Amino acid sequence: MIEVKNLTKHYGDKKAVNDISFVVNDGEILGFLGPNGAGKSTTMNMLTGYISSTSGSVLINGVDVLDDPIKAKANIGYLPEIPPLYLDMTVKAYLNFVFDLKKCKLPRKSHLTDICELCKITDVKDRIIKHLSKGYKQRVGLAQALIGNPPVLILDEPTVGLDPKQMVEIRTLIKKLGRNHTVILSSHILSEIQAVCDRVIIINKGEIAADDTAANLSKKISTDHRLIVRIEGNKDEILFELRKIPGLKYVRADMEREKGVYEYEMEAEEDVDLRREVSALVNKMNWTILYMNSAEITLEDIFLKITMGEGVSEHIKKLKESKSEQNETENGGNN
Repeated sequence: MIEVKNLTKHYGDKKAVNDISFVVNDGEILGFLGPNGAGKSTTMNMLTGYISSTSGSVLINGVDVLDDPIKAKANIGYLPEIPPLYLDMTVKAYLNFVFDLKKCKLPRKSHLTDICELCKITDVKDRIIKHLSKGYKQRVGLAQALIGNPPVLILDEPTVGLDPKQMVEIRTLIKKLGRNHTVILSSHILSEIQAVCDRVIIINKGEIAADDTAANLSKKISTDHRLIVRIEGNKDEILFELRKIPGLKYVRADMEREKGVYEYEMEAEEDVDLRREVSALVNKMNWTILYMNSAEITLEDIFLKITMGEGVSEHIKKLKESKSEQNETENGGNN
């Protein structure tokens, strides 16, 4: 649905975006992350056709944004960080205005009614926008992006300034929209990206530094393969049996947490997942497992490690090598 090829943007001598390429598939929710000055906003602006690229291309549903901007933009619903609202209009008048502006051909009344119900703004449709809360204004901004039922939604910081309840509601709505739309979501709230998105792209210093699911990035970046388990049973017997598990580097018993319950710290060889083996052993021995936690790093840890760590250039290098190998495989298969 969205194809970015060798996209580059210069501002004078400064290269804001440096030859990036990626694809967003139909029905995928992509999280787009980057620190300030990394090129994230520039990329988002090029995707929506708000600014032009120095070189490279952006295809929306097969249409080049620069070659045919009107047709390409007809496929995009865009919610910028500050929603483009006319504050002195009522919600109903504003949505009708956007409907006309987009030259929407769908049945007006039923289409706008469906959008108001989806965004839960039906009860405020006759109110003036400037009198609405921040949460409702954000919903109205999302509603305007949905007019015309565009296949692609680009949402820039859709939950900024919302209270926790409103944030959960908007996240739930975005997940629901992902069933019928391709969504690119930009946010500084990393827990939000992790909860909502199928895949994550991290841009740093104008280049793509990571492109994968959060779970896969955690496995690739983390050198920690520890598992913490609390098991009820005889400590010596448990240690003896745990040491038989294939791929286990070491296991040690920590302090007694409850009567007869000890905490066991285990470390595995690389690419070995101990959880299923431990669970099977516990069932076999009729022990009771009260707690299990793997030491996977969070998306926030991943983000900081990639954008601030010493290995940033190495991550980018590995990513490019991986993409190159993938392209060679695909090209070889086409010959």
